[in-house]
Amino acid sequence: MLGTIRRFWRDQRGMALILVSVMLPAIIGFSLLVIDLSRANNMHFDLQKGADAFAIAAAAELDGKSDSITRADRALATLVANQYYFSNSTNPGPQTLAAAGVTRRYLRTIPATKNGVAGDALPLTDFITDEVTDAAKARYVQVVVTPVGYSALFPASFLSSSATNSFTITASAVAGFSSSVCDFTPMFICNPYSSIQALGNTLRGNSRPMVYLKAQSGGGSVQYGPGDYGFLKTPDGSQSTPDLTNMFASTKPLSCYKDDGVETAPGNVPPVNDGINVRFDIYSKNGLSPTTYPPAPNVRKGMVTQVDSKGNCSYAAPTAAQASQYMGLPRDNCLNSGTCASTTGFARLGDGVWNLPAYWSVNHGTSTLPSDLPSDSSRWTVYNYELNHPGLASGPEATAPQCNTNWLNDPKRRMIYVAIIDCAANNVKGSGGPYPVQAFASVFVTEPAGSPPDADIYGEIVDITTKAGNGTLDNFLRDEVQLYR
Repeated sequence: MLGTIRRFWRDQRGMALILVSVMLPAIIGFSLLVIDLSRANNMHFDLQKGADAFAIAAAAELDGKSDSITRADRALATLVANQYYFSNSTNPGPQTLAAAGVTRRYLRTIPATKNGVAGDALPLTDFITDEVTDAAKARYVQVVVTPVGYSALFPASFLSSSATNSFTITASAVAGFSSSVCDFTPMFICNPYSSIQALGNTLRGNSRPMVYLKAQSGGGSVQYGPGDYGFLKTPDGSQSTPDLTNMFASTKPLSCYKDDGVETAPGNVPPVNDGINVRFDIYSKNGLSPTTYPPAPNVRKGMVTQVDSKGNCSYAAPTAAQASQYMGLPRDNCLNSGTCASTTGFARLGDGVWNLPAYWSVNHGTSTLPSDLPSDSSRWTVYNYELNHPGLASGPEATAPQCNTNWLNDPKRRMIYVAIIDCAANNVKGSGGPYPVQAFASVFVTEPAGSPPDADIYGEIVDITTKAGNGTLDNFLRDEVQLYR
């Protein structure tokens, strides 16, 4: 009997049962906790996907038009629905997250990185309160999912009598709309009009006002004013004259810019008239190859072709005896007379009235215009008319380039593409930004750019992006919708 007791005392079989009995509640509780965390995470993931989808759908409508918020709300209501699981709904199975289950607020801007603090770590503040008047200013949308109830399997009351198994889960997202352009000249101009809509109003009908663009030459501390032009930072950050000149001369500058913010280059960047003037078949001593940077198909500019003893071809201003036989596209009459300020409110902004009969008489032998060429045609229209009617009688100056015959057979070669900024409202000075872009514009260069130090440019704004334009630049635009938070 005593031996049986000793063997029982020394017997270790069944030890695992005791350990399992002690650990079983912990194992079950930990398993339930893992399952709860997984269910909660899956539910949050579903809600986050829904918030992201709602935000992207709404942001895609924020294109700067007056009805953008109305369309964004319609997109929220009709385009998106998402399912989520594991809520404490009394209805079994997946639940539907629809527009009624989210709230939205529209913003003009979102914080950018400041003093080393990432923008997405800063609170949102620039909300739109008047969604009717300021609808066109909405560029971002914040979507917040109404908190959804969740019931855990883990018995929270086991930990504390005040603990509960139920809590809520939510999600939020911020998305925005922006437009970008590529193959654009790294140049901006200060809007000479009171608004982008006022500029757009001048692009209706046949005529186009001429704008005299002047380089701001006062240095980095001087405010840019209406009609001034400056340079944007290039993708590689270079501000050397050769690099900028090449980009201005290129048929496809390797640069892209977004309308939600561009950065300007430092003031006093040397003029890049050489890069602009290759369009007119002018290459004298600028080191640019006509093969790489070809001229436009129509380069009529009121200049005389001359060839020196070495066979070098160039252009020169006509002599007094030749002056009556040469004429480039004229400037607006008020720019010639200095009276634009009284008609347009700005001395360097024309009204679109120019001497077309005189130009036609000098270059085509008669002041009577063809029946299919309106008398109030823009210079861009006349330029293209000459290209499309090669049989027109011509004076001593030819339409096509005379020094380099490998021109680019694209009328738009005489265009430069620029960003338009409200320089006064944004206090644009020297190097800075990002500054919001009101629109991107195509500018028809009507005559060779002036020589340094001024390099003044005369041109017609042919069209602009945004709803204020005529749509000819739509192929340049890349609308982008993305999540920011």
